[in-house]
Amino acid sequence: MEDMGLLIVRLIVGGLFLAHGAQKWFGWFGGAGLRGTAGWLEAIDIKPGMFMAFMVGGIEFLGGLFLIIGLLTPFAATLLAVTMLSAVVKVHWRNGLWNTDNGYEYNLVLIAVLLCLILTGAGEYAVDSLF
Repeated sequence: MEDMGLLIVRLIVGGLFLAHGAQKWFGWFGGAGLRGTAGWLEAIDIKPGMFMAFMVGGIEFLGGLFLIIGLLTPFAATLLAVTMLSAVVKVHWRNGLWNTDNGYEYNLVLIAVLLCLILTGAGEYAVDSLF
């Protein structure tokens, strides 16, 4: 049952990260795309904006895909956790905990889930289990 639980977590969290990356890279799901994301990053003093938009979008999109299929799960989860920690520090910390105030509540939950995947691995239903 633990392996099924890990699969469910990977599919949901990985799917959400993939979608967030698609917002940043392609403008899908109401996202800003690379140019819009780059402009926003520059506005909050994360430079160079286009490079960082490409990197963050890539980490979220590809990291989410890797979580979904269970490929290099600890590595992908580590990159995603560092990205979420950066978002907390740069954007959300000053707003406090609660998501209703644009706080870091959601990021903290994601970091906790990612830490669990780093520590437990992807489970049986993953490409990682083949290695």
